[in-house]
Amino acid sequence: MAVALLAMLAAGTPAQAAPGDDPGPITTITSASDLAKLTLTQHQVLDTTISKLGTHLDSVGVDEVLKSANHPMRNRSSCRATETGALPVQPAASNAYCWDTGDDTTREFLPQGLTSSGDADDDGLWGTNKVIISAWAHNDSTDYSWPEEDGHLARFAFIDANNSSAFKYRWVLPVIPTEGGDNFAKFGSHVGGAVWFGDKLLVTAYNTDGSHNALYVFSMAHILQASVNAHEIGKVSGGYSAHGYQYIMPAIGSYSLDADCDSSSSDNLPCVASITLDRSTSPFTIVANEWFSSGGSTPARIFRYKLAAPGGEMPLVTSGGKATVSEAFKTKAVGLQSVLAHDNVFYADDARGGRGQHGILWQLRNSTTTWRGCSGTDSEKACWAQHAEGASLWWSTQQMWSQTEWAADANSHWIDDPIPERVLFSVPLNGF
Repeated sequence: MAVALLAMLAAGTPAQAAPGDDPGPITTITSASDLAKLTLTQHQVLDTTISKLGTHLDSVGVDEVLKSANHPMRNRSSCRATETGALPVQPAASNAYCWDTGDDTTREFLPQGLTSSGDADDDGLWGTNKVIISAWAHNDSTDYSWPEEDGHLARFAFIDANNSSAFKYRWVLPVIPTEGGDNFAKFGSHVGGAVWFGDKLLVTAYNTDGSHNALYVFSMAHILQASVNAHEIGKVSGGYSAHGYQYIMPAIGSYSLDADCDSSSSDNLPCVASITLDRSTSPFTIVANEWFSSGGSTPARIFRYKLAAPGGEMPLVTSGGKATVSEAFKTKAVGLQSVLAHDNVFYADDARGGRGQHGILWQLRNSTTTWRGCSGTDSEKACWAQHAEGASLWWSTQQMWSQTEWAADANSHWIDDPIPERVLFSVPLNGF
């Protein structure tokens, strides 16, 4: 699950528009006490811990992960009608891909955050590769009984995007180093947002993270190969297992709030739903947003953190170990799964929750809100994809990438026959 500008926040909480109504302009948060609630504390895993883990397992690079990709993606012509039906109505998708058998309908994991080498470097390449990373979260819905140890599990799909006609991917398991680098444990997170910047990968934490973490940090320089193929995560007889996956990424750090986040209010500590990268600011910034139900009435916050130059030990600009927001806003737009920012426009995805409902992609500016209209849906504003999640702008091509989530049943539950509606797609940013 990710974020114009000059209007001042009026006293009190703005009245909320009904779902689908024009939310109006964003209001700027200026209160020092309100801005302080968004401050993050940096935590870094000891270098000795990471290097110790590397003595137990072979280190690999992104290139090797891509070369081992074992899941083909289907091109649009091979996608099902229910999958292409989830694509945006306007602007039309420039690219569309569907997942391999099993991943297209699994109820256990759901596509969430999205980032790419188009975020990582301005030429869109990591080395010589074009790469997309799709973060998937465990479906902890009570509709289905999952093994307790699988709860909150996350995984990353490293997608080889070098050949536009033949995308393929390999799963990588994020983990938490333990025992000074002699072991690792499950990384539990909703991974609603992801940003790849330089050699660092940032993802959102789980809302009830025991250490109050809002973001976790991984490194492309630390991808390791499991030595045992088993269900367990960590040290097992004969070596180290990664829940059946071949590769792991150990977290190298995190950023925490001062206490538990509050998913019921936009006046307390925020639960970060998603993050995106804005390369149009100087310095570049991470854009974060809250999520509240599209059927609710709670205004959400969108806020920025400055990024340090790539290549450092940790990605956010800090002072005294604290990352403070560079600016923050409130919006009456609801159901925001992701917010992409570019040239002072915030592209805010209201996913809307009903079966068959297309989302709304609001374009929030400093004094007004606009949207791309269309026909053929239940609302002229509902032109975006159905149940879209994370977003990412491929800087060198100006293509906005996103992915849809659902494979629920006909009753919008995760019980009976799944209906495949998952698609990875891009649209031209200038199409709005």
